[in-house]
Amino acid sequence: MAAPRTRLTAGERSEQVLTAAVAAFAESGYAATKTDEIARLAGVSQPYVIRLFGSKQQLFVESVQRACDRIEEIFRAAADELGPGASPEERMESLGAAFDVFLTERELLMLMLHGFAASGDPIIGNRTRERFGRIYRLVRELTGASAEQGRDFMAKGMLLTVLAAMQVLGPDALACDWSAELLEGLVDE
Repeated sequence: MAAPRTRLTAGERSEQVLTAAVAAFAESGYAATKTDEIARLAGVSQPYVIRLFGSKQQLFVESVQRACDRIEEIFRAAADELGPGASPEERMESLGAAFDVFLTERELLMLMLHGFAASGDPIIGNRTRERFGRIYRLVRELTGASAEQGRDFMAKGMLLTVLAAMQVLGPDALACDWSAELLEGLVDE
């Protein structure tokens, strides 16, 4: 006799759908991802996905929010590893080293890139810009960095994000004749 199935709570089901959405949107982006695919990944019906989140657009926004929450969590953890006497440079280095986590959680990077690409949509764009700004402010707050240091950190992070998306950086990096020169000094060998 089969064991009885445990019913998920609404919160658990919502979490299951959001996890599936993050994976689907990270893979295919906003425009190409269908709510049918998200429903299939989550093991629910497509109308249930819409009932939970209202629209594909709102589900995408929630997915980007999830990625941003995780990025902030990673940066906070990296900053917490240092004692209160650490310099801004040491703090920036610690946050930079946390980028290795992003390489293992590639969905974060891909979803952020898709969020930027979909920012022509006013609702998506407003939320994506707000969260990117919040991450920038968090980096400055956690490190004590100047505006210039914060800008350099974010610029290097975006370059690394793009290189990771192109699979030039990360565990399955493809060799390109120009990549070593571009990455010199940006990542530990």
